[in-house]
Amino acid sequence: MKAEITPQEYVAFKSFLQDACGILLGENKQYLVKSRLRRILEENNLNTLGELLERLRRSGRGGLREVVIDAMTTNETLWFRDNHPFRILQEKLLPEFAERKSNQPLRIWSAACSTGQEPYSIAMIVEEFRRTKPGKLRDVKITATDISKSVLEVARKGEYEMLAIGRGLSPERQKQFFTPSLNGGWQIKPQIKSMVEFKELNLLERYMPGRFDIVMCRNVLIYFSADLKKDILTRMNTALNPDGYLVLGASESLNGLPHLYEMVQCHPGIIYRKK
Repeated sequence: MKAEITPQEYVAFKSFLQDACGILLGENKQYLVKSRLRRILEENNLNTLGELLERLRRSGRGGLREVVIDAMTTNETLWFRDNHPFRILQEKLLPEFAERKSNQPLRIWSAACSTGQEPYSIAMIVEEFRRTKPGKLRDVKITATDISKSVLEVARKGEYEMLAIGRGLSPERQKQFFTPSLNGGWQIKPQIKSMVEFKELNLLERYMPGRFDIVMCRNVLIYFSADLKKDILTRMNTALNPDGYLVLGASESLNGLPHLYEMVQCHPGIIYRKK
């Protein structure tokens, strides 16, 4: 990017990004935009953010739009992130559904799954529960969605470098659920991988990817406006089965929807039950 971002360009780009994927950029984030889009501008022989916006207007919903959204999407993730949600899953939700649903299928949605660490962490918890309760929860499917094609490619492959493996994964779980790959990384084992189905999904779309007993939507709604967050959580409520649960991130809360969700204190941690 050869020229500095003008105030007009920044306002226009903020509007594009919010319309495209819901992300609400704060003020004075020009440095972030510049650093994340520099390579895209160079590869497309563009000098300014204004030129990029004009190209995006002409190309519509093509590949360049997806590349820009991908670059601006934060894909920070690790195994068993924040720990509490996975403890709640293991100690409360899975035992409850094992009794309540008996031999019925259990469906879980991991929204904004990034490179797959969250849904695979869920699958490991399910597998560990099954080992302690033989015959329980035999039919579990995890639907994992993200807006980014590139992170979904990594997730579907299920192979991670040692640096990524070390972020939140214990040596015991690494040994149980991964095998060394030929290029020096670690490949997730088939019994874990087969539990998860990955799909491309923009949370702005009206489409919901199924009906679920548990929805984990963590550390993504903080990037959306209050109105958009409320809309997404309302639609997620329609995707939950009766008495299903919503799990949000540690820094996220559910305000303004008391008619749809009931707060459940888990000590520590809070989840929300569909009313």
